[in-house]
Amino acid sequence: MERLDLFILVIILIVVPVFTCCQNVPKPVDCSDIHKQDKSSSSGVYTIYPLGERSAVQVYCDMDSSGGGWTVFQRRMDGTVNFYRPWDYYKFGFGDPAGEYWLGLDNIYYLTNQRKFELLVDMQDFDGKKVFARYSSFSISGECDGYKLQVSGFTDGGADGLSGHSGFKFSTFDKDQDTWPNNCAKSFLGAFWYNACHTANPNGVYRWGADGTLFAVGVSWYQWKGHDYSLKSINMKIRPVQ
Repeated sequence: MERLDLFILVIILIVVPVFTCCQNVPKPVDCSDIHKQDKSSSSGVYTIYPLGERSAVQVYCDMDSSGGGWTVFQRRMDGTVNFYRPWDYYKFGFGDPAGEYWLGLDNIYYLTNQRKFELLVDMQDFDGKKVFARYSSFSISGECDGYKLQVSGFTDGGADGLSGHSGFKFSTFDKDQDTWPNNCAKSFLGAFWYNACHTANPNGVYRWGADGTLFAVGVSWYQWKGHDYSLKSINMKIRPVQ
């Protein structure tokens, strides 16, 4: 019996690790997957895989707001990153997820076309006041359709600044896809889903509070602070609808 027991033990020691290493742990597609795997995960920079294991990209995950699991795709906080950039930068992403950054239109498209997503926009002014805007549905189309924005279902928060941008394509200073006779991105020194032109300019030039020297070129959210107030911080984040 002792030999049999020893034989069984040896087999277990050999076979179990083989099965364990062959088990594929699913790669997180977005921050909600990371949150589901570990509810105690704190907010910070993580790696997600929007299109499988070869599509690794670093993002900032907000694990605190409204239940956590939010994938941040746009983040302004101190003006350290220049957001007045050409098309390819907005397509592929730029900046540092630990600070200011843009995730990239391609990645946003990959994420929002796999599942239904909601959107949360957090904002703060230079007096420390905070507001948010939440939408029950958010997605963008592919590049062949201009990364057209679809956002709806404003449910809560300080002010609805995005409904007027829904249905419009993304524009940069070198790729004008707005409906204005001129170029919104050039005129207002940003890049966004402009119509003719904007009620929100989160990718505008980082400025400090109220300044009407140049009309509507700051990091603005018209329905909250008007065109001539540039916010201290703003971040836009998405999460699959539960």
